[in-house]
Amino acid sequence: MKRQQPAEPHAPLRPEDLADIDIFCDALWLEDGLAKTTLDSYRMDLSALARWLGTEQRPALLQASEADLLAFVARLSREKKATSQSRYLSSLRRFYRWQVSRGRLAADPTGRLSRPVTPGRLPKVLSEAQVEALLQAPDLDTPLGQRDRAMLETLYATGLRVSELVGLKLHEIGFNEGVVRVMGKGSKERLVPLGEEALEWLRTFIQEGRAQLLADRPCEAVFVTARAAPMTRQMFWTLIKGYATRAGIAREQLSPHVLRHAFATHLLNHGADLRVVQLLLGHADITTTQIYTHVARERLKRLHGVHHPRG
Repeated sequence: MKRQQPAEPHAPLRPEDLADIDIFCDALWLEDGLAKTTLDSYRMDLSALARWLGTEQRPALLQASEADLLAFVARLSREKKATSQSRYLSSLRRFYRWQVSRGRLAADPTGRLSRPVTPGRLPKVLSEAQVEALLQAPDLDTPLGQRDRAMLETLYATGLRVSELVGLKLHEIGFNEGVVRVMGKGSKERLVPLGEEALEWLRTFIQEGRAQLLADRPCEAVFVTARAAPMTRQMFWTLIKGYATRAGIAREQLSPHVLRHAFATHLLNHGADLRVVQLLLGHADITTTQIYTHVARERLKRLHGVHHPRG
């Protein structure tokens, strides 16, 4: 779903604002190696502010005051959920702090802006039986079905982000070592075990289904379409929804990272160490991983209530 902008989405940007956004995004790419999708998010949020400043006859981005930004945030609070407001504020803070760090601004106008209170949300997680039904959903008599089964098995075995899965290259799979090399957020590389089941499905797809789909056409991506092009995140999300319906999984239990969440929660349910799960998921901060302990704890409470004689 495309984000709604808090200002006229097609209003032209002032040249100085466009230049300042380009300089900032280029610097993030060069210095931090951020992914294109992350840079696009920064660009989209900053462009929304710049357009709003322009339509309200307010100063350009680098001349905007704390009062200007407070007025923008006030508009966001009337139109956006707290999570969206928080994302915009994070983008603005990073932009203006970067300007101060480079001497392009004397003071940060976002310094006293408060972050909205966001309700805690637990990730949507499937049971092990539901995951098994989802894995069984593709038609293995077709090359596309072999591909989809291999993708689902790989996701559940590794907990990769969908963007990491569709970006996977052949040379990044170590069949002898049983691992996959992943380039995650911030260009941070990690090695993740695949497990025998996922390895076997990958071997089958690469030797059979993938060869049929490519028909001698070149492509480095592991998971390809009938047009010999890499799979996209959007296409994979569409596939997940279709297979979930076939597996009898309710729509409200779905999310683009449903198998990543299941991977983490099921590992913890079976006694995995939280630090290990953090490394496997590629989380920079363990607090990001800790949300899965809450999911596992809630499941244990339900099991206790059902099975304990005094539950």
